[in-house]
Amino acid sequence: MKELFASIDLGGTKIAGAIAGSDGKILTEGRVPTNSHEGPDAVLLRIAGLVRDLSSRAGAAPLAVGVGVPGLVDIHRGITRFLPNLPTQWRDVPVGQTLSGALHCPVFLLNDARMATLGEFTFGRGRLTETMIFLTVGTGIGGGIVIDGKLRLGPLGAAGEMGHQTLQKDGPLCGCGNRGCLEALASGPALVGEGVRLLQSGLAPVLFEMVAGNAGAVTPKEMGAAARAGDTAVRAVITRVGGWLGMGIANMVTALCPDLVVLGGSVAALDDLLLEPVREAVKERVHMFPVHDIRIERSLLEDKAGLLGGIALATAHSHEVALARLEIV
Repeated sequence: MKELFASIDLGGTKIAGAIAGSDGKILTEGRVPTNSHEGPDAVLLRIAGLVRDLSSRAGAAPLAVGVGVPGLVDIHRGITRFLPNLPTQWRDVPVGQTLSGALHCPVFLLNDARMATLGEFTFGRGRLTETMIFLTVGTGIGGGIVIDGKLRLGPLGAAGEMGHQTLQKDGPLCGCGNRGCLEALASGPALVGEGVRLLQSGLAPVLFEMVAGNAGAVTPKEMGAAARAGDTAVRAVITRVGGWLGMGIANMVTALCPDLVVLGGSVAALDDLLLEPVREAVKERVHMFPVHDIRIERSLLEDKAGLLGGIALATAHSHEVALARLEIV
């Protein structure tokens, strides 16, 4: 029988799960609400129930489970250290041990952005490269770094937090407490905030019509559609956000000289509207070496990157390989 592995992507509002083989082909997937207000124990019971349900539908139990969590984690002990957007912040919760006991198989943890990086590196655009930068641009900006075929995590698993590099000394306040972070300037909320301002100022007539004047209905997707339909002010905002992203990426390119930069998340779904100004900004700002061979692409896996990263994580650990493409350093 084919070996199966499970993956869980823990979010603030939903828990996504999947069962797949080591080849990354998903056999079954599903999601349940997080209901994080109920506390870690209840959420872990819900995760275990989701894995059991998916296993039943797949016809076999997984050999191992990879779990992505939104914050800092002790990857060696399977303990969450700090999940800032969940109640109680999940300090020192033995997630790995609890789920392993409930599911009767090994469970391995990783930060969710790093897990998405691993997914893209293993099954997506990174398959044929050795050095890659991955950014997920949505509610926040997270990411991960792969150098010489190794996912770099650092001692706290926090390496790759590119969204919190300072781009503007006295810029807008970021959720991390700093000012002028890339995340504060170019995340989904930053983009939508500008869209709402244009809407309320009468400068985005197409967007206004699309959302029937409801500022709460403005999303990056609607802004992209409005820009393509002729809202020049909305297009200018997207271009400006792309410029900020390009500046942040240029800093990382100068430091690491990667083969590939991949953008995932809801804002990256703007595709060429965003990617072209990103590419232009990188060309404009990197002068130490040629950048024409550095590819800047949208994620091939899109919203499946995290789940497939969990499959790669579970597979590598289960097979007790040297993790040639998943060395935790």
